[in-house]
Amino acid sequence: MSQNFQPGDFLVFQLEAGFALLRLLAVDDEVDEKTWHLAAYDDYYLDVDMAEAAIDSGQALSMSRSHLALSTRAFESTQVAKIANIPLNEAEIAPLEEWRKDPGRKVSDKSIRLLLGLR
Repeated sequence: MSQNFQPGDFLVFQLEAGFALLRLLAVDDEVDEKTWHLAAYDDYYLDVDMAEAAIDSGQALSMSRSHLALSTRAFESTQVAKIANIPLNEAEIAPLEEWRKDPGRKVSDKSIRLLLGLR
């Protein structure tokens, strides 16, 4: 992917009839593979402007999954675009930190759509 994504980025991706939001929590750059850490939100939007307005409103977004760890292959299988960057707070990073402490942690090679039950 040609975009330079940073923690705190809100990413939008297109579904059949609208758009959904993800949030980049971190990228772990291991020797042989990157791991992309994302949060996913419940709400869907008719267009990107509506997604941006939801972020800009300052109201809490309804979270679907607080942490997903994806391989680069899985992350790149869904085209995303950055629409905003807002610094992460401790509560948003906490699920990522718990995953990092888990000796049985796993990184998914499934696309975000499959992990969220979307087609």
